[in-house]
Amino acid sequence: MIPFNIPPLTGKEPEYVQKAIASRKICGDGEFCLKCTKWFADTYETPVLLTPSCTHALEMAAILCGIKEGDEVILPSYTFASTADAFVMRGARLVFVDIRPDTMNIDETLIEEAVTSETKAIAVMHYGGVACEMEKINDITHRHGLYVVEDSAQCAMARYKGRLLGTLGDYGCLSFHETKNFSMGEGGAIIINRADDLERAEIIREKGTDRSRFYRGQIDKYTWRDAGSSYLPNEFGCAYLYAQLELAEKITAERVRLADTYRERLSELEKRGDAEFQRIPGYCEPNGHLFYIKTENLEVRTRLIAFLRDKGIIAPFHYVPLHSAPAGQKYGRFSGEDRYTTRESSRLVRLPMYYGLTESDQSFVCECVNEFFGIGGTK
Repeated sequence: MIPFNIPPLTGKEPEYVQKAIASRKICGDGEFCLKCTKWFADTYETPVLLTPSCTHALEMAAILCGIKEGDEVILPSYTFASTADAFVMRGARLVFVDIRPDTMNIDETLIEEAVTSETKAIAVMHYGGVACEMEKINDITHRHGLYVVEDSAQCAMARYKGRLLGTLGDYGCLSFHETKNFSMGEGGAIIINRADDLERAEIIREKGTDRSRFYRGQIDKYTWRDAGSSYLPNEFGCAYLYAQLELAEKITAERVRLADTYRERLSELEKRGDAEFQRIPGYCEPNGHLFYIKTENLEVRTRLIAFLRDKGIIAPFHYVPLHSAPAGQKYGRFSGEDRYTTRESSRLVRLPMYYGLTESDQSFVCECVNEFFGIGGTK
């Protein structure tokens, strides 16, 4: 069996987790949490706070945006439910915008017509580590006085015009779920790009208290300052994550190489018109988070997934558009025409992609995909 994903493992994770156990400081902001925090702050050149998940990071971003009952938030329908949940929990109404078929990202040319007097924020999701067109999106938000939240769950180390994704809006949110390039099982981080918001973000993260300042010796006691919650990750997950951050460049390069290999070995499919790949605009430096193909239609995709499963290969599809889900219909509306969201999402299938995927296993996946389409085998 070739799985779709195996969480990354560099070898030092057990050692670091044992060290965390020995420290007796296993709750938030222990030694490894602080090491991870410093790594991200140094790499992203802006304050970063670790959280128990990307969902929690998005919830913090919604609080920092001041989202309240009746506000509207613009976002793509083709995204994970957490992108929407964070704002729905604050009472917002969702306004879904169609995607670009080439990148599966929100169509920046359709955002402005979705803006109303109630719009408070735009939440973009960079699909597969390929950036949205952020200059145009930021121009819209600046002209209308809106917040920008980057759902960068799939984007660790990916860039837009040389800048790391998550640093281009007001807040960026990363994921370290077991399916991501760097993992701590469940985990995330919020990137604070508005310097004036850092102190409040720390308070929100510490259950509404100023305990972070107390631990740094800046005050002699801490107290309840604001509404907040428990948004600190445990030390074991951070110890596991730090082992991967030490090899971040190597892991990223390996995943990019795997994506390039898929593109090369399956190129005949695209030439013949049997499948399409994700387009990588020139302003993007992706991180090899995933590799997908889009088949002619849902029926072909269903047969391909079943064919690969029979060969021992797990190749899943991805999101069901949120606007078609019961909660999406309850909490939001679609702005304009759904030209691509439903159609393109029903054609997409993801191929196995993980750090440590062997050359022989990837070759077998490519052979089987090609065989299904009658290349190098019988359809």
